[in-house]
Amino acid sequence: MKPLARRTDNLVQSNIRAVTILLNQTGGINLGQGICDMPTPDPIKRGAHEAIDSDRSVYSYYGGIDRLRESLLRKGREYNDIPLSSTNNIMVTVGSTGAFVTAIFSLLNPGDEIIIFEPFYGYHVNLLQVMGAKLIIIPGTPPDWQVDFDALRAAVTDKTKAILLNTPGNPSGKVWSRADLETLLEILQKHDLYAITDEIYEYMVYDGRTHVSLASLPGAFERTITLSGFSKTYNMTGWRLGYAMGPTRIIEKMGLLADLIYICAPTPLQHGVAEAFDMDASYFEELSQAYADRRELLCKTLENIGFEFSWPEGSYYVLANFEKLASRYPGFNDDDEALRTLVTRAKVGAVAGSSFFTRPKDGRYYLRFCFAKEISVLEQACMDLRAAFA
Repeated sequence: MKPLARRTDNLVQSNIRAVTILLNQTGGINLGQGICDMPTPDPIKRGAHEAIDSDRSVYSYYGGIDRLRESLLRKGREYNDIPLSSTNNIMVTVGSTGAFVTAIFSLLNPGDEIIIFEPFYGYHVNLLQVMGAKLIIIPGTPPDWQVDFDALRAAVTDKTKAILLNTPGNPSGKVWSRADLETLLEILQKHDLYAITDEIYEYMVYDGRTHVSLASLPGAFERTITLSGFSKTYNMTGWRLGYAMGPTRIIEKMGLLADLIYICAPTPLQHGVAEAFDMDASYFEELSQAYADRRELLCKTLENIGFEFSWPEGSYYVLANFEKLASRYPGFNDDDEALRTLVTRAKVGAVAGSSFFTRPKDGRYYLRFCFAKEISVLEQACMDLRAAFA
């Protein structure tokens, strides 16, 4: 048989999915994958049911149904403070991943350089590699993963076309401050670069912090594509609905690509999620407090066991260092061995740290934990961890 396309040569099963398979085989609690197993809000479910019952099941405009785009326009202006002029700046996508794929194929040619901050979200890196971009990695400084802006400035070449930013961050939990974003914008403007910002955890920030969108800064909008979605905010990861906000000339190109790749996002589900924008604002306050409580429970448990890390500033992940545990317990020589030790001893799953670094050795002593779980499930997982490693 003739070989498959070379672009697939380096693709392997995600470590996140591999942990899920391992837990399914052994039983246990998955704190690895960001599944969000809490219930989807009832208004969204009712809206989808009504759309299905009313046979609103044909293709929508490839950018999304009007009602949802109009609601996103208001949200982008009021919550993100982005200077959107019309719904032509908005497109609804098949998950935020669909937005990311169309963004990178709209902006980048094979061989173009894009700068990424480490630790990174593996799907971003893998998709960029498949499309042929050249990745320039800027390592963060642990434990709070601060950015070395001097290294960033030095990394820009005449082949650099864009910078990718994830805030709040997965897996780091880092939230970019306004001051850091202003410094980043100076670099973008000096070198005439684009920015792609993944802001899907935008409602999950802690300790009085606020989420700031890069595109809200003066002069940033025309060079920034802002990506987000509904999966994390409304506990609906399997619905696969996301969106992008940006300049019309870029959104139009992204929309044409979306039409080629998947036509449109599922129409009945778009009608369902549109109901979210009529929900009371208290939902977001309750969401923030619920995740803050879960963060405290998991972080204190991990600290009690002996993990070392800075508490996440945002998102719902903890990237925890276990190097000191290697001298106390067998089975902690590296991240792959450590995650298997957690499964066998505590029946709790995590994700290997090397998933988030270019060089596996940089993630050798890290595991990523997710606290987006029903509180009773998370409490059980923490009890099991303490019992196994107290």
